[in-house]
Amino acid sequence: MKKLIVCSVLTLMAYYKTNAQNLNSFPVQAKTENGIIEGNYSTHTGIQTYFGVPFAKPPVGDLRWKAPQPMDNWSGVKETKAFGPRPMQTMVFGDMKSRSNGVSEDCLYLNIWTPAKRNTKDLPVLVYFFGGGNVAGDASEYRYDGESMAKKGIVAVTVNYRLNVFGFLAHPDLSAETSYKGSGNYGLLDQNAALKWVQKNIAAFGGDPNKVTIAGESAGSIGVSQQMASPLSKNLIAGAIGESGAGINPTMAPVSLEEAEKLGVEFALKAGYNSIADLRKLSTRDVYEIYNESKRFGFPAVLDGYFLPKTLTEIFESKEQAMVPLLLGWNSAEIPGMAFTQGPYTKENYENKVKEAYPKEYNRVLELYPSGTEKEIELSATALSSDRFIAYSTWKWFDLHRKHSDQPVYRYLYSKKRPPLRDNTLASGLAGGTVKKSEDAPKAPEPVGAPHACEIEYCMGNLHLVDDYAWTEDDFKVSEDMSNYFANFIKTGNPNMDGLPQWDAAKAKDKMPPVMIIDTQSKQIKATNDARYEFLDKAFKN
Repeated sequence: MKKLIVCSVLTLMAYYKTNAQNLNSFPVQAKTENGIIEGNYSTHTGIQTYFGVPFAKPPVGDLRWKAPQPMDNWSGVKETKAFGPRPMQTMVFGDMKSRSNGVSEDCLYLNIWTPAKRNTKDLPVLVYFFGGGNVAGDASEYRYDGESMAKKGIVAVTVNYRLNVFGFLAHPDLSAETSYKGSGNYGLLDQNAALKWVQKNIAAFGGDPNKVTIAGESAGSIGVSQQMASPLSKNLIAGAIGESGAGINPTMAPVSLEEAEKLGVEFALKAGYNSIADLRKLSTRDVYEIYNESKRFGFPAVLDGYFLPKTLTEIFESKEQAMVPLLLGWNSAEIPGMAFTQGPYTKENYENKVKEAYPKEYNRVLELYPSGTEKEIELSATALSSDRFIAYSTWKWFDLHRKHSDQPVYRYLYSKKRPPLRDNTLASGLAGGTVKKSEDAPKAPEPVGAPHACEIEYCMGNLHLVDDYAWTEDDFKVSEDMSNYFANFIKTGNPNMDGLPQWDAAKAKDKMPPVMIIDTQSKQIKATNDARYEFLDKAFKN
């Protein structure tokens, strides 16, 4: 009986948390290019919300595996008060908490939070792309909620885009259909379509189409780097924010069209289909199950000669990217050291793994990531695995833009360790949030830094919506500081404001560029470990 009562209370709490805004709001309408939409105006916050706003035709039927198509006009009023369906995906990351209305191929919807009053215009705009490895994620997640940014005078937009086989499959049949004779990248083209929609429509929500900053974390950050590089998007943005990730080898870098088409042919043939026409005839369920049975972790982005004509390195070195201010960084312990050591933090095991990975240069690697005590090895292994996973690619993006543009580039290292979980039957998930802890799982080591994805709810000002952790005053202070840095950058292209530690832009020739350490006591330092990234730059041949 007690268990039943607790479950009922939790259900009611979840209901009221989701629907509270509707209890204290009245309907408002906005006129978009395609027709009138109706959202909610909160009398408690003054924020207007429009959820589940379509920005392209549903990519279903004959539009499966095609670039997103512009919406048709509609008559009457389209209600946009609930999050649209999230993109097709399985539970790759069990820690993602969605508020969306199910899972569907019909997923091309965005969400808007605006503080605009009836005569407000020219507000700065944030367009945020969620993370999840291009295989999972959802623009409705609590940690991406745009209300806190809207309260700071920003029109906040979160965007869905196609994922996994639905968003990134390339195939010769698909290439034959396009004018540019390439295929794949549909999820990235969805992001581009959302940016085009924002350009045409954001003024109706008080936003300025000339002040659009794009941001994202992990795969979303990789998307930001690719939108910044793409000739299709570079003129649609005024600034960019990247949190842990860029589409540069070894982090989800694009492959050649030939390789991508080969992967697509192999996928189709293994499933028993000779053509895209046959695959298009299948139900959503069939494609979903065929993809899951393949055990693939998505499909890569593609050098399709259209969205991405060249690698990001080539584009930036040619100064063909968006010439806009850039703020980016990564976390102090993106991934555990055992991702590299695959075993205990002993001197013998660690050094053997280094020799396996770098047989000709292991002595140099051990200089940069030294062995010693068990704790020193844990720190070195964590640094090396994090750099190889995602920190190096983000650094390379930073290095390319500061050396091949005249725009300011601001770099951070997010270092705030998370507080304990409220529920000790749960464990922190890889992509943020929590997963159920296995009963026989060994005790997890104490964190040595800030893990991948943990900064999202801080920088977006959403600790109050993410109740898994026992947040403290320090956590709320870090969140306020980081969200203010981000908000000021979105408004002005410069993160600085009164009351925050000074954050200088990096110069092209800085040997030790400035880095903002974001922590309980944030401070700017000079980078002292960039030799690690310079070594990896040569190792990855970028």
